[in-house]
Amino acid sequence: MKIYYYAFSGHKWGLDRVKRGVALINSLREKGVQVQLFVNDFRAGLVAKEFGVGDAVTLETIMDVDVIAQKGDVVFIDTPEEDRGRIERYTKEYSTLFHVLDSCDNVSLYGEVLMTPSDENFSSLIVDKDYFDILEKVDRRVFFFGDSDYDKVVLSLSDFFSTSNMELILGNYFFVKYEDALSKIFPKLHEPEEYKELIRTSSEVVTASSQCALESRASGAKVVYLKQKEDSQCFLDKLDSFGINIIDSFDNINLESILDKDVQENTKVTNYSDITMINIMNRINL
Repeated sequence: MKIYYYAFSGHKWGLDRVKRGVALINSLREKGVQVQLFVNDFRAGLVAKEFGVGDAVTLETIMDVDVIAQKGDVVFIDTPEEDRGRIERYTKEYSTLFHVLDSCDNVSLYGEVLMTPSDENFSSLIVDKDYFDILEKVDRRVFFFGDSDYDKVVLSLSDFFSTSNMELILGNYFFVKYEDALSKIFPKLHEPEEYKELIRTSSEVVTASSQCALESRASGAKVVYLKQKEDSQCFLDKLDSFGINIIDSFDNINLESILDKDVQENTKVTNYSDITMINIMNRINL
């Protein structure tokens, strides 16, 4: 029996699912359980290597998982793609299929194990344990839109950012010419390779990346999350319970009022990684 984790990635979608998958894989590998990561592009594999998983295999879509995974294997599916019947097929073909979701409305139709924000036994809110090791903070406000900004949203809001006094962490999928344009807006740009250190040491983080919001709050930062249209209410409720401030995208009035407050939330991100990892191992009889 082999174990595989398929994490959807790409220039339009970013790397949140890859970072989540890597966090779970690292947790399982500490217990001697080996997991093969599947991603959709070469760049995602390089980023996974930076975070500790260096053997990712590139697949084009969810349709290609069974090119490698064999009957009786264990598979995690973490993707927003239309599955075209693959969830049903994979549930029958593999010994256990885990479906990783960002909403809580789904029900298990074929016997697949759902991992959701509201399930504390099989949680989809997976954060690498390094972020829970609190480091001394630098008085610094950083902005991380995400690893992708295909539609150049940040650039379109140049007036807003030019007065925000935030340093920008570049995304892994940002193009060089785009970086040049952004350098005229932000007082300082940070390379994607600096992401983990900056998230762990910055006192304030503003982000449109859900994974970044969780990682930043786990690290003890004051966090403002820019709500996305695809966010489920149960997911937003979880972020709120962790002391993450949530606003509609680029609402300057709310953003400034939150960042100007001296009060820091005492609530912390719950570390579901170990709980979920143990339950996964029990589920697949390891």
